[in-house]
Amino acid sequence: MSVVVVTDSSACMPSGLVEQYGIEVVPLHVLVGEHDYRDGIDDIDLDSGPVTTSGAPPEALRAAYGAALDRSDGDGVLAVHISRQLSGTWDAARVAAEEFGGKVRLVDSQSAGMGVGFPVLAAARAAVEGAGLGSVYRHAVEAATHTSSFFVVDRLDHLRRGGRIGAAAALLGTALAMKPVLHILDGRLALKEKTRTSTKALARLTEIAVSQVEQEPVSVAVHHLHAQIRAEDLVRRLRERIPKIEEIFVTEFSAVLGAHVGPGAVGIALASHPADTAR
Repeated sequence: MSVVVVTDSSACMPSGLVEQYGIEVVPLHVLVGEHDYRDGIDDIDLDSGPVTTSGAPPEALRAAYGAALDRSDGDGVLAVHISRQLSGTWDAARVAAEEFGGKVRLVDSQSAGMGVGFPVLAAARAAVEGAGLGSVYRHAVEAATHTSSFFVVDRLDHLRRGGRIGAAAALLGTALAMKPVLHILDGRLALKEKTRTSTKALARLTEIAVSQVEQEPVSVAVHHLHAQIRAEDLVRRLRERIPKIEEIFVTEFSAVLGAHVGPGAVGIALASHPADTAR
C-alpha cells in the first residue's frame, strides 16, 4: 500500500481532492446552542443559536489514525492539523498518536483553511508516488513553510466572540467599522493592514497576494462564506496578476471556520513552489 494522509475539517479541502488521494478527514465540532455537530458531516445552521467550536477529541483522532494505518498496510500515517495556536486538536492528536509506536507522524500546519490543505496535498501526492513516511513528512513540512494565508472579514464580532482575534485585538472597540486584512502569523491570527471599506480591503488582499508570490509558481485557494461573487472576483484578479498559477481552488470556509470569520468573509491561501521543491 502507501502512506495514508489524515487531516481535519479545518483544511476546507475540495471533496474531489479528498477522494482522489484517499485523504482521511476528521471532523472538528461546532456547538450551536445545546447541539454538538460534526463539521463537514452534519448539516449546520450557524444562525440558529449561540455558536462555539471545539477541536477533535483524542478518541476520534485515535480511531481515524488506526483506520488509516490499516489502510496503509503498516506503511504509516502522516497527519497534518490546524495550528496548535488556534485549536486544541494538536494536543489531542499528540495523545492519540502516542499509541501507534511511531507509525503516526504529526505536522502542525501553523495555519487553517487551505493553509492546512496545501501541506496535506503535498504529502498525499508524495504518498501516491510511493514515498515513505519520512519523505511524506518532509514534503508536508516543506509545503507548510511555503504556504501563507490572508483573510478579510465583514465584521470582527465573530472573531471577538470566538476569542480568535489574537494580535488584532487592538482593533476591537474603536475599529469595528473597519475592514481589516488579517493573516496567520506564527500560527496565530493577526492584523496585516487596516482598510476602511470592503472594496479597499479586497484590493489590498489582491496586492498582498501578488507581492507574496513574486515570480514563483504557485497554487492558490480562495475561500469564502456566503460570498461567491467576491470569491469569483478575487479569482479573476489573481489570474490577471499572477502569471504562474499552477492550480486554483475555490471552496467555502467550513462551518468550524465560518463560525469565527462570519458571513461575507473571503480568504486566500498561497502555496509557492520554489524551483528546488517544485512538484
